[in-house]
Amino acid sequence: MLPRGVEAATQEVLGEGDLEIRPTEYVALVRGRPLALTVRELSLLAALARRSGRIVSREELYAVVWDRPFRKEERSVDVYVRKLRGKLESALPEATFIHTHFGFGYRFHEEPSQLFHTDATPR
Repeated sequence: MLPRGVEAATQEVLGEGDLEIRPTEYVALVRGRPLALTVRELSLLAALARRSGRIVSREELYAVVWDRPFRKEERSVDVYVRKLRGKLESALPEATFIHTHFGFGYRFHEEPSQLFHTDATPR
């Protein structure tokens, strides 16, 4: 058993705004409620959040999350980013967390969503 306070220090908490990621507990929370993610989605989200604010290449993400050498034709990172974006947008439609930098990679940072409709426009 760890001394009191040591256990809390070893628990990693990542995220921004209303999104909280606790990789050691295998959970991501939106406003305190669990977000339904697969193990791979959670690993990818945590990898992006650990590198918050910087552009991360698909190669680096693949190496970290899949723990295998990246092949040029590999599209797994893109597929899982799309899945993650969909789940995050459903849970937090007012924010965008994963941004694409074409030719470079992905960046994790909370920014307001670019909504095309407002209360004044028909949907």
